Amino acid sequence: MTLACPTAQAFLARPGAPMPGLLDVAVVGLNHQTAPVEIRERAAVRAGEEGALLAHLSRHAQEVMLLSTCNRTEVYMAGLTGDPLAAFEGAWGHALGGHLYCHQGEAAVTHLYRVAAGLDSLVIGETQIQGQVKRAWMDARERGLTGTLLNKVAQGALAAGKRVRFETGMSDKIVSVSSAAVELAQAALGGLAGRTALILGAGETAELTLTHLRAAGVQDVIVVNRTAERARQLADKVGGRACAAEYLHEVLPEADVLIASSGAPHYVLHGEGVAEALRQRPGRPMFLIDISVPRILDPDIASVPGAHLRNLDDLTGIVARNMESRRAALPQAGAIIRDAAADLSRWHLTRQARQRERELALASD
Repeated sequence: MTLACPTAQAFLARPGAPMPGLLDVAVVGLNHQTAPVEIRERAAVRAGEEGALLAHLSRHAQEVMLLSTCNRTEVYMAGLTGDPLAAFEGAWGHALGGHLYCHQGEAAVTHLYRVAAGLDSLVIGETQIQGQVKRAWMDARERGLTGTLLNKVAQGALAAGKRVRFETGMSDKIVSVSSAAVELAQAALGGLAGRTALILGAGETAELTLTHLRAAGVQDVIVVNRTAERARQLADKVGGRACAAEYLHEVLPEADVLIASSGAPHYVLHGEGVAEALRQRPGRPMFLIDISVPRILDPDIASVPGAHLRNLDDLTGIVARNMESRRAALPQAGAIIRDAAADLSRWHLTRQARQRERELALASD
């Protein structure tokens, strides 16, 4: 039950005052809990598409924010002027109703607060989502797409996320998609000490993955990226080798483990290429995991003898085994989120009361 300011409630309950309005906020989207990776990639946001998507969504609301990660695509809207589900499907041009969730009012606020705190992530309590929420909000604000309400909601979500991590200690033990991917590779290959790893991509997730690979004993690292300079920067940072994307097939036979984390709009590696690489390294299997959405490793790789292909959905089991220490903190984290959401509702109700007071004062002049 939402706590609210009694004074504001009493004012709004006066004769002639409107009924207390719901928070005019909604979220619609899909994530790893509601859709498999082949569905999530249909709603993925590719580089350069944000503007067109936001322009379409802005026809349905006064304020809009778009959050897209490897495991979720969500749209937050305030000042709704249309159906949020229809707005989402119209923007992406796909009928995704069976996989979409839609929350409105305080439920939408609570959802974003849980997301920012990492409570709705595949890896509970992971920290990367905090920065992703902040970047989504900053991008929307810079485009002039947020106002008082959505700004307040986003700021509250970021503050709630920080409280959860600081007060519960939930993120003290590192557990992430990247660490889970490396653990999966270790199990498949019987250890990574002395192995060669190839990373497709050079972004934040790729860098985090390389950190975990080094900690697991990988000695040789190859960074492959569409932008050779970005590959070189990351390779220099972790003590690895850089390779331009056009030379991928030349270095592929060296790789014992390949982890793909890139925003390429198409498959960059197919079964035929992997088969040829394995022919050049007889008796030595290759482990490949695609943590990109949309996927950039062709699923036909799975049929190549000696190739072990996994994707994000395959991480669920290993992540679950690593989460016991964090589950104990969930009740405290939930209480923090409820408290923060109640603060937002009190702010909203007080704001309504003040607005109504101004309206009555103007009417009496």
